[in-house]
Amino acid sequence: MVTEEVVVRLDGIRKEYGETAALDGVSLEIRAGEAVAVMGPSGCGKSTLLSMIAGLDRPTAGTVLVAGRELGGLSEKELALHRRQKIGMIFQFFNLIDDLSALDNVALSAQLTGTPARQARRRALELLDELGIAARRNAYPAVLSGGERQRVAVARALMNRPALLLADEPTGALDSRAGEQVMDLLLDLNQIGQTLLLVTHDERLAQRCASRLVTMGDGRVSGEQKLERVP
Repeated sequence: MVTEEVVVRLDGIRKEYGETAALDGVSLEIRAGEAVAVMGPSGCGKSTLLSMIAGLDRPTAGTVLVAGRELGGLSEKELALHRRQKIGMIFQFFNLIDDLSALDNVALSAQLTGTPARQARRRALELLDELGIAARRNAYPAVLSGGERQRVAVARALMNRPALLLADEPTGALDSRAGEQVMDLLLDLNQIGQTLLLVTHDERLAQRCASRLVTMGDGRVSGEQKLERVP
């Protein structure tokens, strides 16, 4: 359910790399409970936009407000803590730690915020169970399928009950069946209230999981439209 609470507000964001503007005056709002997809050609600024919202990079100009905090005023240490507490991230290539089991990969994100190990592992197991992968909790990433690895990555992203879940091409490295399963998972999460921002080239992912589409071109928002989800 979408509420009036604003989770993300970008106002006049510009990001320059040398003489190149990756973002050129981007303004955008995302409300609690929304599922927003961002699409556009390679090089249009999608990944830079995601980095701004995640606090992984800072704008040259403009303001970024996420989960009630203006990111420009935070130190690097404060930004890191804000990411761990308020933002969950899912990546195309999973970004799991190879020498940790599935359970420990998930639990680690809570332990980094100070959660005791036993409590973190208990919540991690609950999430793996909810995502249908508890039986693989002791397996290492190398022996998991792509779909299983992405489920572990989703569980990790949800560990700290984030205000915002960011997904960067979450089905890009998966076969069609695993991709469909991840789409179903993201849709289910949004339907129970998780605010979601998807960056993708996959039109089917956008149509399936998002209620609003933002298109980008040349570092700017070129259009927005509401979506009727396709089952």
